[in-house]
Amino acid sequence: MDFQFDDITRGRRIKILNVTDEFTREALAGKVARHLTAKDTVTVLEGIVQERGAPTHIRCDNGPEFIAKALQRWCSRRGSRTSHIEPGAPWQNPFVESYNGHLRKELLDLELLDSVLEAQVLIDDWREEYNTYRPHQSLRYLTPVEFARRWSMENDARVSQQVDR
Repeated sequence: MDFQFDDITRGRRIKILNVTDEFTREALAGKVARHLTAKDTVTVLEGIVQERGAPTHIRCDNGPEFIAKALQRWCSRRGSRTSHIEPGAPWQNPFVESYNGHLRKELLDLELLDSVLEAQVLIDDWREEYNTYRPHQSLRYLTPVEFARRWSMENDARVSQQVDR
């Protein structure tokens, strides 16, 4: 996960929490607000966990929202570990950094955003397109959603076969 910043037309800054799945390349969240705290980060992660289960690891930088006690307690309760990257080393978090770059180039640099709500709606729509309609070379030219669906079906079938034996 990582934060991204942009300005809305009134000259006010917005903050975006982007969360991606490194395996499926799915963009799991793009929370927009004027300010996002560690507790807000935990709330976003909790929503993802309700849908997908707890991750074994969360890769993030050493920003205050990511090293805060609230996130550490949440990870401990969920059995997740943090994999912090070194300061000034975004290449150690390549998947969310790549996603951030695409979001910046394909949406944020092209749109004049008037409000937090407008930014949230546009980012949610763009994230849906990214996950559902854009094939990724690293996923054998499948979309992230299709890759995740196929992987899940294949692994559910394997588990069923092992249980039946």
